[in-house]
Amino acid sequence: MPAPRAGPGVERTLFAMIPMVSELLDVVLTQVPAAAPAKLGVVDSVIKFFKDGGPFMFVNLFWLAAALAVALERIVTLMFRYNLNAPPFMEQITKLVMTGNVDRAVKLCAAAPHSPLAKVIRAGLTRANRGEIEVAKSVEEALVEHSPHVGARIPWLWSLANIATLVGLVGTIFGLIGTFQALGNVPAEQKQALLSDGISKAMNNTAFALSIAVLCIIFHLFLTSYAKSMVETMELNALKLENLLARRAAGETTIDEARAA
Repeated sequence: MPAPRAGPGVERTLFAMIPMVSELLDVVLTQVPAAAPAKLGVVDSVIKFFKDGGPFMFVNLFWLAAALAVALERIVTLMFRYNLNAPPFMEQITKLVMTGNVDRAVKLCAAAPHSPLAKVIRAGLTRANRGEIEVAKSVEEALVEHSPHVGARIPWLWSLANIATLVGLVGTIFGLIGTFQALGNVPAEQKQALLSDGISKAMNNTAFALSIAVLCIIFHLFLTSYAKSMVETMELNALKLENLLARRAAGETTIDEARAA
């Protein structure tokens, strides 16, 4: 059975509704807000952040590079170049000294030429046959000579934190000055937007400077603690060496006697 066809009245009604639908679509489209602009990538956001901050952002970028260079150099030096596992090292030194192999103990120290601990122990061992006073003087001189190398350049991080903070503050002040000067040359309806944008740009300097300062303080805290621990280990083992050589001179010739003492 064939499907029924729409009559001429229905067709006239449909054609009459077309303009109404078109007008409704126009109204809906005008009410829909425009699509949000595409978000910037990480690299583009960083570039925009620095451009908005002005020239002082690049000045602080230099201080950031300096702080990272100092921190990296100290980490590599202390944790790799100067690092020496003290307990097994001193255990070997004790065995060699108590068995009369002082020369071999000196060579063992020479196997770690960059370690401050090995240098201090070697200085005491080279005076092992000259009496307790000579040993004490030699060890003390070596401690005074090599201890400053452990903590070298670490205080720079604290100074760099202060410099970065002050440079950021100067950048913020200059940004606010430029913003307020520009407010006098724009219409009243644009002043609020201009002021908001200017303050946002000026705060970029403060945010970047404080980030550098926090990073410097964290590195300073870690490296100071590590260097202090290393110096204390040097002093403790230097004292152990003095006592070990004194006991050897007093006639103790076995490791068990040295450990018992």
